[in-house]
Amino acid sequence: MSLSNVFGIAGSAMNAQTIRLNTTASNMANAESISSSIDETYRARKPVFSVQQTDPLADNEFGVAAGQGVQVLGIVESQAELRKEYNPEHPMADEQGFIYYPNVNVVEEMADMISASRSFQINTEILNTAKQMLQQTISLGQ
Repeated sequence: MSLSNVFGIAGSAMNAQTIRLNTTASNMANAESISSSIDETYRARKPVFSVQQTDPLADNEFGVAAGQGVQVLGIVESQAELRKEYNPEHPMADEQGFIYYPNVNVVEEMADMISASRSFQINTEILNTAKQMLQQTISLGQ
């Protein structure tokens, strides 16, 4: 792998972590939103990542195709059960007196946010280190 590939790989990883942070922020912002129907209730969203490969048939010395970065396949909604609360006095209650909360676990979302933030920071450090190595290599030729 050449040093220039590092920039593309770290950049794609930073892009993936940005998407992860945005979906986590959206989940946390909607964690306490209330709905009167199961169909209208916000559901937690998670991004799906995959290895981005330029040539899946090209194996490395370990017999595994080399990855060229992170690809975001999409964002999926959680199928976990929604929180249901009996509150007939609430203006959003349905005809049975229930209100519905999203299936967002705030503690899990905070852990996900910390992990995504840390991954982003690590990839920033990788970019800085690669840049310094490239600058030192160029200065050797002078």
